Amino acid sequence: MAEKKVAVNFEKAIKDLEKIVEDLESGDLSLEESLKAFEKGIKLTRQCQGELEKAELKVQKLVEENGELKTTPLNND
Repeated sequence: MAEKKVAVNFEKAIKDLEKIVEDLESGDLSLEESLKAFEKGIKLTRQCQGELEKAELKVQKLVEENGELKTTPLNND
């Protein structure tokens, strides 16, 4: 269940980031509102980056070679 919660949190964070970008690009926010939105966006970005790094490590650990777990870097293509 923890994995599902993380996925939901990640997806929600991405949607929140998209909304923040829309709000900032609209030009309708005051300077103070823009700064608050930007700060929230930075926090969400860091949260998402952390979740992506955890997922990448998990994928690396699951790659199997000759019956033994082997860490293999992901292609960033």
